[in-house]
Amino acid sequence: MHAFDILGDPVRRRIIELLADGELPAGSIAAKINAEFGISQPAVSQHLRVLRDNGFATVTVAGTRRLYAVAPGPLREIDGWLDRYRKFWDNRLDALETEIHRGRR
Repeated sequence: MHAFDILGDPVRRRIIELLADGELPAGSIAAKINAEFGISQPAVSQHLRVLRDNGFATVTVAGTRRLYAVAPGPLREIDGWLDRYRKFWDNRLDALETEIHRGRR
């Protein structure tokens, strides 16, 4: 599966956002996703499996808990793909910074 196919789903994007702050147990992820999206724990588990099977997340078993974390490899690939398009916004951001500094004088 292509990275954008994986992250095209808003639930999976949100899970990655949650994991960006650090490792979380599956139960905590399921509770937050259920509160935000109203989907069941088994549905959240399927999203976690897709992320894990496609290299976006890792899982560590700690006793009875499954701890999930972001796996940075696929995100680096996306960042590399975006490099080609950064020129479209970098110049505009540089111009905005110049105008902001002019306005402060």
